[in-house]
Amino acid sequence: MASLLEVENLKTYFKTEYGLVKAADGVSFSIDEGEIVGLVGESGCGKSVSILSVMQLIQTPGEIMGGTVKFDGQDLLKYKANGPEMRAIRGSKMTMIFQEPMTSLNPVLTICRQLTETLELHLQMDKQAARERAIELLRMVGVPDAPSRVDDYPHQFSGGMRQRVMIAMAISCNPKIIFADEPTTAVDVTTQAQLLELMKELVMQHHASLVIVTHNLGVVARYAQRIYVMYSGRIIESGLSDDIFENPRHPYTIGLLNSVPKLGERHGERKLIPIEGIPPNLISMPPTCAFLPRCTHKVERCLKDPWPSLHAVGDKHYISCYADIKGK
Repeated sequence: MASLLEVENLKTYFKTEYGLVKAADGVSFSIDEGEIVGLVGESGCGKSVSILSVMQLIQTPGEIMGGTVKFDGQDLLKYKANGPEMRAIRGSKMTMIFQEPMTSLNPVLTICRQLTETLELHLQMDKQAARERAIELLRMVGVPDAPSRVDDYPHQFSGGMRQRVMIAMAISCNPKIIFADEPTTAVDVTTQAQLLELMKELVMQHHASLVIVTHNLGVVARYAQRIYVMYSGRIIESGLSDDIFENPRHPYTIGLLNSVPKLGERHGERKLIPIEGIPPNLISMPPTCAFLPRCTHKVERCLKDPWPSLHAVGDKHYISCYADIKGK
């Protein structure tokens, strides 16, 4: 299967009065055509910054300092962030479902206008055709009575329905890849399951790739085919979903899995173990592994050598760690 998106050594820094925040510091990953991938990690690890960098949506004081982003054969970082090339790609071939729909949707424009704007811009539809397509999209994502609701404003929709509108906007132009940044944070568990099933079904229908950016390991366990685990601005483990969950090799990944409940286990049968400590300050990163102060599997080499690059520990399984903790 051909790679649709290839990101190599992506670096995005934020200049602050206290120093340089290395939010994404050498991030590399790839997404294949028609693939569902999970990008996971604690808040502040660089997940959203990496995706926003791919789409060139980083704003001042942030700046993409280096790396390559090849999408569908094009090197995106050669284009200006607001140039015609990127504007043609964003919203058309590459789209994003943002974390909080109420702040992403324009409160003074109707749902119809916000859907038709993209259709008119990228597909050159006239107003009537765009309106009909908007109603069709709302039906596709399960909004009841779409012909009348299409003229409502965002505040007239519930949180789950607003998220459905965001999904409709994301698939409106049949994109090749969709980034979903914590797409179910603001909704209840039942609605969360419905939205995730809906996204899975829609990306399969449109033969699109889906990147789920989340800290919810339960989501990626069910839907993602591959997983990238991030910590302090870097990818520290990657592999097939089944392999990551059945045989995690990095201490951080093991900690993440130990800190969430497992379905089917009775209360009191398994104690949840939190990861002690806090992530390092991204302004003053240590010369050694950034997870070292929180790691319970450290070896002597970890105390003196630089943070290791990713290396293979199995078929399509890579980690950034000196300790071999297989089987522990």
